[in-house]
Amino acid sequence: MKHCITIADFTPEQINHILDVAIALRDQRASGRGNDPILKGQTLAMLFEKPSLRTRVSFEQAMYELGGNAIVLSNSEVGLGKRESVADVTRVLAGMVDGVAARVFEHTKLTEMADNTSMPIINMLSDYSHPCQALADIMTLIDEFGRDLAGRTLTYIGDGNNVALSLASICSKLGINFSIATPVGYELPQTEVDAILAHNPAFKFKASTSPADVVKDTDAIYTDTWVSMGQEEEKAQRLKEFDGFQINDELLAQAPDHAIVLHCLPAYRGIEITDSVMDGPRSRVFPEAHNRLHAQKGVLAVLMGNQ
Repeated sequence: MKHCITIADFTPEQINHILDVAIALRDQRASGRGNDPILKGQTLAMLFEKPSLRTRVSFEQAMYELGGNAIVLSNSEVGLGKRESVADVTRVLAGMVDGVAARVFEHTKLTEMADNTSMPIINMLSDYSHPCQALADIMTLIDEFGRDLAGRTLTYIGDGNNVALSLASICSKLGINFSIATPVGYELPQTEVDAILAHNPAFKFKASTSPADVVKDTDAIYTDTWVSMGQEEEKAQRLKEFDGFQINDELLAQAPDHAIVLHCLPAYRGIEITDSVMDGPRSRVFPEAHNRLHAQKGVLAVLMGNQ
């Protein structure tokens, strides 16, 4: 493993290794003695074109708890691809730090960075993929259902976006069934679905335009905001077209009693999810958010700490 750009780049064995390391580090931290300083003397540069609560805190705290350092850079400071080319920024940083994590609008910036350095490049989110979120989500499923998730079903309801694609990809790698309900016009790109199925023809994938149709036999129901950063001008139209896709008590009642609810946050309460569900007994939203810290540790420990 050289970089963490998309889930599709990883083998099932590599994904499981990151998860095992993440869980071991979480257990070590919970023991009260803290983590071994496996990243002592190392520095991660964090580039943010988009702001984030969970991403910044989890990565920065992960570096700190593993004995390393983090430098946080806003886009106004760097101007990635505008003030200075992506390649030049990457080459400069390669002589000063040990890894780069970037949260960007265009996914191509991450691949260009990876093409210009041998140090680890980590995707903290792009318009195409959100691999670290998917790893934290799988950790949350493990916490609920055990280490072997083969045959379980994860159901996503909402926009067929970068989070949905990363979840479909990681499910295909780990033998988890994946179903998705989206409004017409917001489906996962068929070319991406075809690519996932080409790598794993046995993957059980179901797409629908009816949330009720996909929650009947699921173990976890997942949603995300309907209006991501950069889509604000589409808000009114999206809210209209996503009517009926809210995770609420009525929909949850149609799922099996053991099914849990996940959301990658930030949540717009009363829009894609209700307060009663998000704060209810079947919600795992905040443990899921906390697992971002541990999943980031797993990625950092493997890529920068040779774990």
